Amino acid sequence: MHHYTDVLKKYAVFSGRARRQEYWMFTLFNVLALIVVAVLDSAIGTYPLLYLIYALAVLLPGLGVAVRRLHDTGKSGWWMFIAFVPLVGGIWLLVLMASEGHPQPNQYGPSPKAVQA
Repeated sequence: MHHYTDVLKKYAVFSGRARRQEYWMFTLFNVLALIVVAVLDSAIGTYPLLYLIYALAVLLPGLGVAVRRLHDTGKSGWWMFIAFVPLVGGIWLLVLMASEGHPQPNQYGPSPKAVQA
């Protein structure tokens, strides 16, 4: 759970690097939370109000951790726009997010794996 809260603490931080574990655990908890909020929202009859509020609230932290994840692979945050390329863009972004980061420091900072070890 600390992976989720750590990302929220860095609400709009787009500098630095993020490990694969940080990115994927945040994504997992975020998807689970979105499902819970959607079910709750439907149960009380306000769908999609609460869902949209939650989704907007975690938009910047989600973008921030995605950009930091790209930085860990040595790519600029602008690579997020590759997802708009039809057919292959989303797949290529998924591959980038799942790729191992550079173990040595790069232009975006030291390796988060080395710092935590």
